[in-house]
Amino acid sequence: MNLPVFLTGLGARTHLIYRSDLPLRGFDDDVRAHIATAQTDRGIILHPETTIDHVTDENGGKQAHLSDGSRLAVDQIMAANGRRPNTANLGLDDLGVKLGKQGEIIVDDMSQANLPSLYAIGDVTNRINLTPVAIAEGHAFADSEFGNRPRKADHANVASAVFSQPPIASVGLSEADAINAHSKVKVFESQFRAMKNTISGRGEKTYMKLIVEDASDKVIGVHMMGPDCGEIMQGIAIAVKMGATKADFDATIGIHPTAAEEFVTMRAPRQDG
Repeated sequence: MNLPVFLTGLGARTHLIYRSDLPLRGFDDDVRAHIATAQTDRGIILHPETTIDHVTDENGGKQAHLSDGSRLAVDQIMAANGRRPNTANLGLDDLGVKLGKQGEIIVDDMSQANLPSLYAIGDVTNRINLTPVAIAEGHAFADSEFGNRPRKADHANVASAVFSQPPIASVGLSEADAINAHSKVKVFESQFRAMKNTISGRGEKTYMKLIVEDASDKVIGVHMMGPDCGEIMQGIAIAVKMGATKADFDATIGIHPTAAEEFVTMRAPRQDG
């Protein structure tokens, strides 16, 4: 998500084409909607629910033929097709190692494959493809196998960030996943312009969202779009990991003036419908 902003900032007319209705699959839908708006505000032309059918050369340039029947005359095309575990030429099939649809090595919660002598950690298992997660899995494996201290890597409530412009960050469940997992949830939201943007006259907004399980009052999802959200979310992740409730957030006095204080001053839940 940074590259389109970078290219637009250099003066290039930039199009972003993606298959789903919103960019950045896997994040909370409200955050995805806000980042889409932020990209448009920066001059990027979005093409949701669209793919490139084929590309032809024309008049020294390229014609991108889109799935909606339109065509784009462009100078360059960059395709981001995702990634998959690089296991194809390791001979794992010959050994009888169980693989998933993307070629990932299927492991249990102790990172052990279906062969007792084989363990796998990190992106090759296609669990949570983040460097700190791979480190945690490796540490848990070393403790278990060589340190006489059996333990599992904890994959619950792993915080993550996308360093786009503006960046986004989250920990816990999205609203959709929270509704599926719990009978009733409350959602708290805030959207504002940070003081530095207000003073400078910039229109850039910050968006924050708390998802709370109604029965226990536990905060089960936190999402943000805006400057420094990765730094902010790391601290919030500790609270979520410890099982903090909305009452705990409310009882915390904010640091003023900061954007982060908004997480402890949201009082009224969103009224849907």
